[in-house]
Amino acid sequence: MDNSPTALFESYEQDFQQFIETIRDKLEGDTAKDEQGEQRKSTLRRVEMELDEADEMVSQMEIEIQGIPASLRPQYHTRLRTAKADLTRFKKLSKDLHAQLSRADLLSSSSGTYTSDDPYSSSSDRTRLLAGTSLLEDGTRRLQDSQRVALETESQGADILMNLRSQREQIENSRNVLNTADSSIDRASGTLKKMITRCVRTPLSMPSV
Repeated sequence: MDNSPTALFESYEQDFQQFIETIRDKLEGDTAKDEQGEQRKSTLRRVEMELDEADEMVSQMEIEIQGIPASLRPQYHTRLRTAKADLTRFKKLSKDLHAQLSRADLLSSSSGTYTSDDPYSSSSDRTRLLAGTSLLEDGTRRLQDSQRVALETESQGADILMNLRSQREQIENSRNVLNTADSSIDRASGTLKKMITRCVRTPLSMPSV
C-alpha cells in the first residue's frame, strides 16, 4: 500500500478522470449523436449521477491537498484547477443539452395542427410548457444541491483535519510530560539511593550508660 503523502490525492484524481472520460463519451462521443428521445434522456440522467460522483472526487482532492508537503503542493494545485475546469465545462454542457432536449420536446409537442374544434389544444400546450419548465428547474435544483453537498463535504473534511492535528499535538505534549516525569523519578531514585548508602555506612551512635 502506498503511504506517500500524495497517494490519496492521486487515487481520487484517477477516479475523477475515469468519470470524466465516461461523461465525455456520453456527451460528445459518436454514439451520443445518434441518441434521440427517451434514450437520450436516460443517458443525460446517468451523466448527472456521474457528475455528482466526479464532484465528490474533486472535494476529496481539495481535502487531501492540505496534507501534501508545501514543496509539492503547487503542482497539485495546478492539477486540481484543471480537474475543476473539466468538471465545470461538462456540467455546463450537460445543462445545455438538457435545455436543448426540453425545447425540442416542446417544439415537437406543439408542432401538431389543432383546429378550433379541439377544445383541449391550448390546455395541452400549456401542460407541456409547464412540464418543460419544471424539468429545467429540476435540473437547476440538482446542480445547486450538488454544489451545496460539495461545500459541506469540504467543510467537514477541513474540520476533521483540524481535529486530527489537535489530537496529534495533545499526544506529543503528553509524551513530553511523561519524559519529564521519568527524568524526575530517575533523579529522585538516585537521591534516595545515595541517602540509603550514607545511612548504612555511618555507624549509629549508642548512648552511654
